[in-house]
Amino acid sequence: MSRKERNEEKKHKKKHKVLKVILAILLIILVSIGGFVSYSTYVNGWGWQGLLATMMGHNQETVKELEELKVLLLGVSTDIDSKLTDTIMVASYNPKTQSAVLLSVPRDTFVGKSKTSANSYDKINALYQKGPEKTLEAVNEITGLDIKYYAVIDNQALIKTVDEIGGVEFDVPIKMKYDDPSQDLHINLQPGLQKIDGEKAEQLLRFRHNNNGTSYSSEYGDNDIGRMRTQREFISETIKQTLQLKNVMKLGNLAEIVYENVETNVKLSDVKDYLPYAVEFNIENLKTGAVPGAPTMINKLSFFEYNKSETKKLIEELFDADGDDSASTSNTSSSSTSESSTTTKIPTSEAAKVKIELLNGSGNSKLLTEATNLLKKKGYNVYKTGTTASSSKTSIVVNSDVKEDVLNNIKELLDTGTVTNSATSSQSKTDLTIILGKDYK
Repeated sequence: MSRKERNEEKKHKKKHKVLKVILAILLIILVSIGGFVSYSTYVNGWGWQGLLATMMGHNQETVKELEELKVLLLGVSTDIDSKLTDTIMVASYNPKTQSAVLLSVPRDTFVGKSKTSANSYDKINALYQKGPEKTLEAVNEITGLDIKYYAVIDNQALIKTVDEIGGVEFDVPIKMKYDDPSQDLHINLQPGLQKIDGEKAEQLLRFRHNNNGTSYSSEYGDNDIGRMRTQREFISETIKQTLQLKNVMKLGNLAEIVYENVETNVKLSDVKDYLPYAVEFNIENLKTGAVPGAPTMINKLSFFEYNKSETKKLIEELFDADGDDSASTSNTSSSSTSESSTTTKIPTSEAAKVKIELLNGSGNSKLLTEATNLLKKKGYNVYKTGTTASSSKTSIVVNSDVKEDVLNNIKELLDTGTVTNSATSSQSKTDLTIILGKDYK
């Protein structure tokens, strides 16, 4: 056997090249359904949740005993000698509240014990070389979450899954052109809504910046922040389109893809009780975010240093349902003040037509909850929320033709905000993108 053939064989045997993000636990839940019910049962009008619950011996008390299910998703690059996690993401599903979370952890996060002796192995993406358990331990320390499960996903899992469901309709945010011959990586995608197949999905999710150094806009979140946001949004669309009726017959093939390309400590016995409730999950209840912090130089090396206090606040906001309720209550007086000061009146029916993306760049996670509740109370459609790079000023980015009185009403509600027109308005799924800055109180 030639050296080239040996290298090819070695490369072929290596699993877990790069995380091509799939919400693994929900996909495992989906494909497991195929073992319980048939397609004909569904089309004959039987309710998924009721039928599955009955077959599994559940009663009304069962869901009350189920804890929030959390899984650490890892993607490992083998393009170089040392395995590094390209993507680290926490996925959770809460059957009591029918909510789910995707939380990105920047791969350059500093996890070393000493800054004076820091080296490249003190980045969280290097921990996988000691096993997924080490990364799981570090993420639990950063987030304070008690995550028990992990899933390491081979790039082939994403490529084959996307191709199996016929591709994913996705709005590519910018033109992507990047080449790295050393990794045999060539990215060439045009902006706009399009059908993404498996090969394009790999390009989309690996993109950080173009050959000329340009990247996502600051409003979107440049470089790694932008890439993590694209990954989370692509996951949302993949799940949504996998859940379509036309793909029910493909569950068997999807199951085979998952079990061939995923290394995980999740067992069917761990998730089977969640099945009756997960099948009715609404993707609109998916919350997303990224661990807050900032790039920094430590011992002459580039790291990401997470903000412990802001991370704690974000975790409470995303994962603690009771905390969300209390936040809503505690912000009542603040919201009332803003509402009473508005002079521009917009009918609720008119406000409901305005689709808003609300991003938190204030550094205070509670303010995102406050602003979301405030806008929803006035009838606005807060389509999605998330975090973005730190911003000193609140901005309202116009992505479509929005009436001036609507913009004035929103500015009065928030009591701040500079209106700008989006450079990529034709590619946006929302009418407005509101970025909360440090001036939002």
